[in-house]
Amino acid sequence: MKKYQWGFVATGSTITIIFLIVVNFITSEEYPWFIYPTVLLLLLPLGLYCIFEKKHILFSMVGSFIILVFLIMENSIKTPGYPWVLYAAAPIVLWPIISILGKRNANMFVASSISILFILYYVFLNINLAPSNPWAMFPAFVILWWPLTIYHIERKSSFAFSISAALFISLFFISVNIFYSPNAIWAIYPIFAVLWWPLSMYYFYYRKLV
Repeated sequence: MKKYQWGFVATGSTITIIFLIVVNFITSEEYPWFIYPTVLLLLLPLGLYCIFEKKHILFSMVGSFIILVFLIMENSIKTPGYPWVLYAAAPIVLWPIISILGKRNANMFVASSISILFILYYVFLNINLAPSNPWAMFPAFVILWWPLTIYHIERKSSFAFSISAALFISLFFISVNIFYSPNAIWAIYPIFAVLWWPLSMYYFYYRKLV
């Protein structure tokens, strides 16, 4: 990206932000609505610059900082009594960490370590903010796909992966069924659909052996 092009985009965003701040305090100074377009106007020139200059780590670091500051402000303005920003903090902080690690994200130790810390963080939030609702299983279910996938990629075990994944998904649906609607046994329906995955992989694998 040429220097004058970057300067034009950055200057335009800055002028627009100043304009919105002035309009905000002239028309409705009791509510700072200018922060919403400001986030986009900050990320747009930064994103264009980092894309053309191939500085993805810089964008992830500054971008995550801007988004986190925005959410903290939103939390403190609208619902200061409940720190919901903590729910979003982990994936936002994880973004620059993954960018910095680069190819090391494919390492089983790295994937397992970050996944464990990620799960422990949400379990801690679950216990302290909503102990009656075991919602931590949902982010745990998402993040555990990372080490599970790497484990089977390293061993080139696609058939074993289909079995492990089917069992993992089935366990997740059973847990959700038990904790959220124990009076209705609905988990059997998605489990039945998931079982076709290892079944089809078995016949594909068996045909290769024959």
